Amino acid sequence: MADRIELPQGAGGSETEAFIKKHILPRFEQPDIDVPLQALDDAAVVDDVVFTTDSHTVQPLFFPGGDIGSLAVAGTINDVAVMGAEPVALAAAMVIEEGLSLDSIERVLDSMASCSHNAGVPIVTGDTKVLEHGALQDMIVTTAGIGRSSEALQHNLQELGRGTSWLRDSALQPGDAIILSGHVADHGIALLSFREGYGFETEITSDVAPVNDLMRRCLEAGGVAAAKDPTRGGLANTLHEMASKSGVGMHIMEERIPVREGTMAACEMLGIDPYTVGNEGKVVLAVAPGRADDVLAAMRRHPLGGHAAIIGHAMKKKRVVLETAVGGTRLLEAPLGDPIPRIC
Repeated sequence: MADRIELPQGAGGSETEAFIKKHILPRFEQPDIDVPLQALDDAAVVDDVVFTTDSHTVQPLFFPGGDIGSLAVAGTINDVAVMGAEPVALAAAMVIEEGLSLDSIERVLDSMASCSHNAGVPIVTGDTKVLEHGALQDMIVTTAGIGRSSEALQHNLQELGRGTSWLRDSALQPGDAIILSGHVADHGIALLSFREGYGFETEITSDVAPVNDLMRRCLEAGGVAAAKDPTRGGLANTLHEMASKSGVGMHIMEERIPVREGTMAACEMLGIDPYTVGNEGKVVLAVAPGRADDVLAAMRRHPLGGHAAIIGHAMKKKRVVLETAVGGTRLLEAPLGDPIPRIC
């Protein structure tokens, strides 16, 4: 099926990256802008405005801890925030299947309104289309967001002294501390278990949340070189993206990666690597070594960062190594795609 699109090419792992580089990037000429499409960061920067867009096809629409509406709003806010920007406004477009109940649509809209209000990022424009029954499953929500620089970002970058204007995936240097804001894999496992009806002993809920306020606190602490939200492909894919773009490797300590006991048990039961499962309310930071403790403390004072941890560091040798709890090491491979489809 080499002449047809396949699911892994849209799942966020190495297959998606290869598809983008082969079929998409060569077709779009880029102007001379701060962060172009070719950078493959979470957003572009045009005339000092951070701009991003994302489509959401989660199934089912409602799941423990969130729904397609909160997911769409938080996901786009997070893509702006991890560039170091202050999110300013969102656009939202819906493509709805004919026959979907108005109650479901209103629940999604109420969730979007609540999430955007709580994050302080209003939805200011959008579009609505309806397709005939069977043309899609329930609905697709596409959101776009813009952001601007802030005093916290500029102070952080000036102190960092690496000559960048934004947080970039390519800005890591050997010795940088790698900080994770909290437990991984909750979102993907919560959605999968609810969708498939798995009866785990403990209820697992999604972590979906906007991280813009958490990012602001971290920037105020200083020393942040790069940030990324570990969505599709999970923590493993995020670490590989940051390392490869920066030309560095990483040494990660497995025992420091926060994973809830119930989530780990579910992953083991299902044969899924928790480090490849998508998250929707977490952030991975690369921080100059002298400021790592300050940033970690700032994270832990925030409601979304109470379980934050320094999980490793960047190194010269260009590979991502996982030090296991028993003292051995193994390569942490980037996934070909997300092991759990339709979660974002």
